[in-house]
Amino acid sequence: MNRCASPDHPHCTHWVLPGETQCAHGHAQPQGEPTAGAATDAFETPSYDTIPELRSARGNANAVRAAAPAPRPHLHVSGYDPRAAGGRHAVKLELRGMPPDAPAELALLLQSDLLADSGTRMAFRRGPGGDWRPVFIEFSSRGREHGQYRIDAEVHAQAFAGAAARAWAATLVLLVPRPDATLGDIHQTFLSTHKNVRMHADDGAITRLQGLAQGLAAGGTLDIDIGARNASIAQLDFAAFSGGDGGGKVNLALPTLAWDEDLVEIGLPAVPSAHPCPASSACLVQAEPDAGFPRHLRLFALDECVLGRFETAHAEADLLLQHHGEHGPDAGGLTRRLSGRHATVRAGRHGFEIEDVSRYGLLLDGVWPGKHKPVPLRLGMRIELTASIRGVVTLVVTALLDHALVLHRVDAGGGAECFMLLAPERAPAPPGTEDSAARALPRAAAMPLLFHRDGGFWHFDRASGQETPLTPATILERLAGFHGAVRFTGRPRPEDAHHAEPRRTIAAPLLNA
Repeated sequence: MNRCASPDHPHCTHWVLPGETQCAHGHAQPQGEPTAGAATDAFETPSYDTIPELRSARGNANAVRAAAPAPRPHLHVSGYDPRAAGGRHAVKLELRGMPPDAPAELALLLQSDLLADSGTRMAFRRGPGGDWRPVFIEFSSRGREHGQYRIDAEVHAQAFAGAAARAWAATLVLLVPRPDATLGDIHQTFLSTHKNVRMHADDGAITRLQGLAQGLAAGGTLDIDIGARNASIAQLDFAAFSGGDGGGKVNLALPTLAWDEDLVEIGLPAVPSAHPCPASSACLVQAEPDAGFPRHLRLFALDECVLGRFETAHAEADLLLQHHGEHGPDAGGLTRRLSGRHATVRAGRHGFEIEDVSRYGLLLDGVWPGKHKPVPLRLGMRIELTASIRGVVTLVVTALLDHALVLHRVDAGGGAECFMLLAPERAPAPPGTEDSAARALPRAAAMPLLFHRDGGFWHFDRASGQETPLTPATILERLAGFHGAVRFTGRPRPEDAHHAEPRRTIAAPLLNA
């Protein structure tokens, strides 16, 4: 309905129905033109014009959402309560904003003076819904000097499915306060005249509130507003309510601290090269063994190499051991005194270390180190398996390089095998920066220099610097350090081809940051 649009009667206020030729006063209405000053009816807008406009608006909104930046990788830290000074703490770490193509398990390395042994290793695991399960850092501040402590965190994604390894780093700073921190008697004077109190601490300040009994002497309630931010501490003293008539109901709600720490990627993804014979375990077979190079040189390139009992089926270890007697290896007898998982050897931040995980123990230079206590290996160290019965298997560290560890048997099996454990994806030190001869005993000094990279084993010539991939087709006699007829095989125990292989462990880049 429109107003009267007669040009001869501009002040007429009567309404005219659409299609009428005159208003109620008989004023003629113009035909064929839109009524001047008339309000446009929204329902008269054609639908074929409205639908494209709605689609265009929806497309623009989708474009804005698509252009939104991807979430940044970060650690959400929560649950830290500085009031637990001198006691145990449990800090919750949540992983957020990781790339969607990240593997389902990420290694977490932590290093701090607050942690046992100055560091620990954990793992983030992704659930079926795509969320990462949180991990908890537990430590005790008993006997710690008050102040700020740094926790260096590294998140490592191992190479998988053709993707390169990646790593992120963040630094957390936790405050361990002094238990008797106070601001003096100013709070008692303040509470004597005020019942409603506001406490505020900022920029690492520590405030302590006392004299609450004086504030409640006149009766009623006392409302205290507490604010502490930026690593500050607000401490309330409720000792006055421990007994007597001055007690009352206290409703207390003190939150713990929570914040986000950005994860900064510390390594650019590199396109992995293809090795002609990828393997994480292999063997060099010598046709004419000697004292330094026995018949089998078994190679392993694993983040954690498990030493254990030889089994013909369902072996639990990577490096399989058995007792050697007068007539050769004996799968029974004293071999049964070895655990399926007897010890683990890994390359840590400060070199190779060994850890006893067995029932029967092991001896390092005649001393039992204790179960589940990693011990750094040193050149010439004697490793005896087991601690209860001597002479089952005896190994000696004959070479200890930054990227490799060589173990020779010094029992009846010395002529049958020795072992070289390599840090995966780690090249040897450049010539001139590491004295290999000074870090190896005579029986291992003449052995070839090998390393693991791109998923396979390589030979390194110290004189020329040439790197040669090891494959079954490689003519090893032409390489430095090899003497006589030697062949390479991608199986750690080629003599047991009809038996079950040791457990398979995927080689991954070593967390050596």
